[in-house]
Amino acid sequence: MELDLSSNNLSGKIPEFLSELLSLRHLNLSYNNFDGEVSTKGIFANASAISIVGNDKLCGGTVDLLLPTCSNKKQGKTFKIVIPAAIAGVFVIVASCIVAIFCMARNSRKKHSAAPEEWQVGISYTELAKSTDGFSAENLIGLGSFGSVYKGVLSGNGEIVAVKVLNLQQQGASKSFIDECNALRSIRHRNLIRIITTCSSIDHQGNDFKALVFEFMANRSLDDWLHPKADEQDRTMRLSFIKRLNIAIDIASALDYLHHYCETPIVHCDLKPSNVLLDKNMTAHVGDFGLARFLLEASETPFKRTEAMSVSLKGSIGYIPPEYGLGGQVSIFGDVYSYGILLLEMFTGIRPTDDMFTDDISIHKFVAMALPEHVMGVIDSTMLIEEEEEDEDDDNKTCRDDIEEKDNDARISNTIEIEKCLVSIISIGLSCSSRSPGKRMTMDLVVNKLLDNRDSFLRSKNKSRRSV
Repeated sequence: MELDLSSNNLSGKIPEFLSELLSLRHLNLSYNNFDGEVSTKGIFANASAISIVGNDKLCGGTVDLLLPTCSNKKQGKTFKIVIPAAIAGVFVIVASCIVAIFCMARNSRKKHSAAPEEWQVGISYTELAKSTDGFSAENLIGLGSFGSVYKGVLSGNGEIVAVKVLNLQQQGASKSFIDECNALRSIRHRNLIRIITTCSSIDHQGNDFKALVFEFMANRSLDDWLHPKADEQDRTMRLSFIKRLNIAIDIASALDYLHHYCETPIVHCDLKPSNVLLDKNMTAHVGDFGLARFLLEASETPFKRTEAMSVSLKGSIGYIPPEYGLGGQVSIFGDVYSYGILLLEMFTGIRPTDDMFTDDISIHKFVAMALPEHVMGVIDSTMLIEEEEEDEDDDNKTCRDDIEEKDNDARISNTIEIEKCLVSIISIGLSCSSRSPGKRMTMDLVVNKLLDNRDSFLRSKNKSRRSV
């Protein structure tokens, strides 16, 4: 039996009797105005069986719901009795009737083998199926740990979207859906992926269906650009030095916002190139919050901002901070470590899981051995080629007719400045990926240092152009 009471403007406490309905398989209370403590009994003991998104005044419940702890402050008797007994009784009767209707309707549908009526949040299953041509292989644009991503076109306004369909057979997928909804519903930043709507429904075969609808990113993922396939290794899939630096700043800005500017700090827990998406302007957007965690214990000391529960190996191999592997707690410095590894990967073009790295040497050690004298020997040389070609394009646009000697001098000056910036950027990556969490930078400091590097590089570049 399933009960959908979403988007009905219901308020007050969640009725206790709902936890006593043993036949209830799924309960959807999303987008109402419920408040107070969520029960931990009955169906409420299973976080994947309930949906309470959009009820910001709820507290308590099981740990998996990631709701704030309920206040222990006692209130006067006048405020304790909010709903008269008569009204409460009516609500119970009405709710019971709804449950009975759902039971009868479901049994009736089974007898007639008809497609089940959908229960939804935001958008229907039918609309998503239509927008993706039935989730066709032609519209499949990505595969993740908990599902598949399809390109779709919404019929209402023609907006191109990315539809992330959860594979509910995968262990943890339902919890990932809840976590991602909780993380994304209250955050807004230009460098975070924007969620448009969600769908929690039943498909035409009667199976549970959950999906997230995001804005579409025309330039795919950062991973596609850093590690293009053999047939894509042309100029269109190369990133210049300044483009990489801009993307690094975008990602750092997103993490700085999550760690220091959200009401409750959020740890992404799975930062890697495939979870960084690029829009048509090559602006980076951090996505995939399926493993994100809220930090329930805040402190003035950033390092002490940790989640109350211990964490198993959260994230992707190569980017997981070493303390997580030792049973450490989730902290903002776990994200900092992942960012440091990602930064080293961005400027070397080498994955942290490359076969060249063994137990004795990692990407961190490999790059550290090259600093500062041999930094140009470990960086991705394609960024320098692309930088020169971009400069040539700029020169052609301005129709300059300068002598070749001065042009070469400008290139040499540009390369020297890039090398200077690379030493600084790689040093930031090494600091962030230190084995000791206490030695890692905070993301606000990372953003400032990267901005200083970009400003210095652009000033030098403009100066060398004026001199020729």
